[in-house]
Amino acid sequence: MKGYVYILKCADGSYYTGSTKNLWKRLMEHQSGEGANYTRKRLPVELVYYEEFNRIDEAFYREHQIKKWSRKKKEALIERNFEVLKKLSKSKRKNKENRSF
Repeated sequence: MKGYVYILKCADGSYYTGSTKNLWKRLMEHQSGEGANYTRKRLPVELVYYEEFNRIDEAFYREHQIKKWSRKKKEALIERNFEVLKKLSKSKRKNKENRSF
């Protein structure tokens, strides 16, 4: 069964990342206030990005990955600016390598 990961831009400018089996139904749920508690308080929402997967578990995995990202990294993904996305990914890895334990 297909799955989708999506990013919504909320009325307050924040982003919400989710995953679903039926993207358009889920979007309507968010818009009508029947979606997540987070979006319910920040209506209206706008779909700004989505990816389609062959299996729902792949979409769930991707959702959790994106949720950990910074706002800048999410915006690079939304804008499909893969060069910036790559740089932001590298800088995070470098920061992890430079930590002293």
